[in-house]
Amino acid sequence: MRTFIRRLWNLFALLGIAVTIYFVLLIALIYLQARNDELQPADAIVVLGTAQYNGTPSPVLQARLDHAADLYRRGIAPLIITTGGHGPDPLYTEAGVGKAYLVQQGIPEEAILTEEYGETSWESMVEVKRLADAQHVRRIVLVSDPFHVLRLKLMARYLGLDAAGSPTRTSPISNNPFVEFAYVVREALGITHYQIQQFLLALHP
Repeated sequence: MRTFIRRLWNLFALLGIAVTIYFVLLIALIYLQARNDELQPADAIVVLGTAQYNGTPSPVLQARLDHAADLYRRGIAPLIITTGGHGPDPLYTEAGVGKAYLVQQGIPEEAILTEEYGETSWESMVEVKRLADAQHVRRIVLVSDPFHVLRLKLMARYLGLDAAGSPTRTSPISNNPFVEFAYVVREALGITHYQIQQFLLALHP
């Protein structure tokens, strides 16, 4: 009995070590991707939505939109896609607020498409794929906070999009290393959840 318990304990210890190594490596990958700007000419710039307040972008969303506007002015892509549904606000969508802000910054309205249904990153990326197919868009540049880019690239590539990441450098989250680390850890959990979902889907298509 003691031998069985010892073996069981050793098994759990090895499992714990393996899980720890996995998360350490994943966090390192998130940070590496966060520091890497893969800017290249594309068909569209995709801005991931986040909180807006009564029709006004939050500071985090504004940072993403400002970065996307700068890329557009530099000729990186002729089209911007803003994303994000209503969330808790029944009046405004993140995508709609993003579009209105970009128009105020001088981006032509006809150069902006909106994805207003996604309530999660995955839902938004699925809708982006639908819009991309309709507009014959294959190559996209993903704009979001640095910690978010790796998961977005995994999703985009799973959906068949040629995706590069260009993280914003002016987000309030990135200005605080402790807050950023908390988001990185949450992102590691999010990537793990996404990978488990894809594995289960592969088992039961």
